[in-house]
Amino acid sequence: MAASISGIGLSLSAANSKFGKQSTVLQGKRIGIIGLDTSHSVAFTKSLNNHEVNDGFNGYRIVAAYPYGSRDIVSSTERIPGYIEEVSALGVEIVESIEKLLDRVDLVMLETNDGRLHLEQSIPVILARKPIFIDKPMSASLADAIVIFETARKHNVPVFSSSSLRYISGMDEIAAGKIGKIVGAETYSPAKLEKTHPDLFWYGIHGVETLFAAMGTGCKSVIRVSNQDTDLVIGTWMDGRIGTFRGIRKGKSDYGGTVFGENGISVLGSFDGYNPLLLQIIRFFQTGDAPVRLEETIEILAFMEAADLSKANNCTSVELETVMRRAMAEANDRNIL
Repeated sequence: MAASISGIGLSLSAANSKFGKQSTVLQGKRIGIIGLDTSHSVAFTKSLNNHEVNDGFNGYRIVAAYPYGSRDIVSSTERIPGYIEEVSALGVEIVESIEKLLDRVDLVMLETNDGRLHLEQSIPVILARKPIFIDKPMSASLADAIVIFETARKHNVPVFSSSSLRYISGMDEIAAGKIGKIVGAETYSPAKLEKTHPDLFWYGIHGVETLFAAMGTGCKSVIRVSNQDTDLVIGTWMDGRIGTFRGIRKGKSDYGGTVFGENGISVLGSFDGYNPLLLQIIRFFQTGDAPVRLEETIEILAFMEAADLSKANNCTSVELETVMRRAMAEANDRNIL
């Protein structure tokens, strides 16, 4: 399971001797990070570790990190040496394996940028019975996500996954009923592609997560129109509502959308950084209750896989039930379920 991280530009012993070990943190509030190949790891550590007293985060701190993440995505692997230095300076101990990380922490944030590794990296955490937050994408396939959730269920381990864009400005008011029952939504986000991942899993997940935060579950079918500059994914919900996601690869990129309700129309605000998500993660660690139901996370992944299938089949409509059946069969073939 553990892989060598020699050659990343800064040895583990040098990192720890240069920056020192973490300050004492109460047992039960010690968080470990897997994956220092994403800016999310640094952002979360800065929020949790920069202040001696932070009432909003109730004393939870990042105390250790296993930096190994993506193996072959250069834009991710090249970040690791610099991120080791940044988090070490914030009192984080750098360890050489997931197993050693688990000896030092109570809770885990799986931040590896490469969703293909999330299954293999999450299983030892679950078997150690540590609650785990899995950053976007939950996995690089729906079948992997099903295996993760089912393994966690068997071992009674809380799991939570979400993009930070679920908590975009304005969504709280919509969820609280500001515009009444939601009758439709259209969202947008950057949708950069990465050849190792299904198209929307790599970056379009942000806008898709926003769409589901507004619409909720119940999507029946998906049609995708796509070219090198743009994706347009149209989802039809079982109650007849329509939600759309626009993935941007040319021109101005941003995050946002419009949500249509029975009593009004709301334009979503700006992305306010990672702290809104981090607050949800800390509450999850405190209570063991995931703020996003696993059924919704599974449906988001099914939506994105259906979109890929629609693209491959000349923009034909794809039923999510078809995608779910195929993924369940693949998961069952692994003899894990």
